[in-house]
Amino acid sequence: MKKIVQIENAEMSFTTKQGSYTALTGINLTIREGEFVTLIGHSGCGKSTLLNLISGLTLPTAGILLCDGREIAGPGPERAVVFQNHSLLPWLTCFDNVYLGVERVFGRKEGAAKLKKRTEETLALVGLTHAEAKFPNEISGGMKQRVGIARALAMEPKILLMDEPFGALDALTRANLQDELLRIVAGTGATTVMVTHDVDEAVLLSDRVVMLENGPAASIGEILEVGLARPRDRLALAHDPRYAECRAAILEFLYHKQLQHAA
Repeated sequence: MKKIVQIENAEMSFTTKQGSYTALTGINLTIREGEFVTLIGHSGCGKSTLLNLISGLTLPTAGILLCDGREIAGPGPERAVVFQNHSLLPWLTCFDNVYLGVERVFGRKEGAAKLKKRTEETLALVGLTHAEAKFPNEISGGMKQRVGIARALAMEPKILLMDEPFGALDALTRANLQDELLRIVAGTGATTVMVTHDVDEAVLLSDRVVMLENGPAASIGEILEVGLARPRDRLALAHDPRYAECRAAILEFLYHKQLQHAA
């Protein structure tokens, strides 16, 4: 598969009142087109920082990041981000929240009818046709996240970046949205990079799980090839030996890093 993201010797440091703080160092990672990669590790290990580097919201203090062969020098429509906080504009309907992103990306080359069609099709993709006229305060947290995902997908990005998008949801809603995400990614073929704290979520969704060392100056500790066939069924996977093996490998890594940190 084609390399869509290449990260070479990336480092990220921040200036604080206490001096320079290095969040990430020596990050080398290649992500292939159509791949689903999750980033996992303990709090403070730089997962979100790495996602922000890929998105272009933050620029590295050293090293280089490439997207489709071009240096990442800032945000771009080929990289759409879904945050834990859905970030919807409360005065706009679900339709208008998605339309806003569509218009920004395609408004110069497409007419209003095509932009409207794009918006409607993407809301249908996430199962929200019935709620397109509702405002954010009229829908549930899970539905708000669906709107956020729809807004990102409507831009037709090459890469979908997700920062713990289901972290604030109850277990049942989270499971339903995980299943929806599996279906959507299978249908669109989008390359996806997702930050999570949830081991089961990482194994269920991923082709590879990137495990980060503890911070500061965190680096990549291990990369796990999940190797589970798609499409995936969560009930069937509960009895799959490979699923259990992957889950155990991640838990073991996190447990040992926690002990090292405590020591």
